[in-house]
Amino acid sequence: MRKVGICFHPQWPAAQAFAEEVKEALASQVSEVWVTAAWDEGEARRNLEGTDLLICVGGDGTMLWAARLVILQHTLLLGVNMGRLGFLAELGAEEALAKLPQVLEGGFRIEERTLLHGEFLGATGAPAAENGRYHALNDIVVGRGIPGRAVHVEACVDGKRLGHYRADAVIVATATGSTGYLLSAGGPVLHPEAHELVLMPVAPHLATARALVLPSSAVIELRVTSDEKAILSVDGQVNKELAKGEGVRVFHSPHLARFLRLGSPLDYYAALSERLGWLNTANASGAFLRPGEESL
Repeated sequence: MRKVGICFHPQWPAAQAFAEEVKEALASQVSEVWVTAAWDEGEARRNLEGTDLLICVGGDGTMLWAARLVILQHTLLLGVNMGRLGFLAELGAEEALAKLPQVLEGGFRIEERTLLHGEFLGATGAPAAENGRYHALNDIVVGRGIPGRAVHVEACVDGKRLGHYRADAVIVATATGSTGYLLSAGGPVLHPEAHELVLMPVAPHLATARALVLPSSAVIELRVTSDEKAILSVDGQVNKELAKGEGVRVFHSPHLARFLRLGSPLDYYAALSERLGWLNTANASGAFLRPGEESL
């Protein structure tokens, strides 16, 4: 590797300090190292050209931002988790420093993740302008804009009307997003390299929430049909107000996010069960105990 970038969560002093530590460790090993705060997109884009690896220091939000940043590049992403719960970042801080030589020597595999492409739909049906096009690693959501008021959304798949939802939100998620908002809403967990998409309403009124797993070729349209304010949200980080008749067209992006991984693909299942507490066992009273613990 010749050029490495490091982005850090701007609100976490520990993340910035660690980013500088990594920069110092890499200075004599690669031709160029640059550092920027995540969310400073202008600075990041000025340095991005030719970057082989972008090290993301923070949490999953930092990784989501970085994945959208490098979408037109061949840059690999490596996550260093400084937060509480990380599904995307593989390494802790100490482990990351220890494994930098392995990374530079090419001792890794590349994990490719599906991205979504979204296009804003105006009430007149006019095609989206450049600033109305979005990319997402996790999900694209049409949700309510006012607390306590449901949003009415009409959903179509491949040009055919699927149904009308009166709900808190309607989610279109990737496999990566299946451990995000979709998981909180009770949706299925997909293998991270799966290409299927998931469509799911959140807290639908007078209906049973059901997730629909769709093929990677599916084209999904969501349109607001109520007068209440609605919000189009991309990875929970880019938000746009929607009026009645407006919406979004969502489909599989031709681009992929490329994560640098040091562990075995099978490590995913161990990490997932640990994060979701599946290793716990239940006692007769229904309380959950870790293996080896005894009920009081």
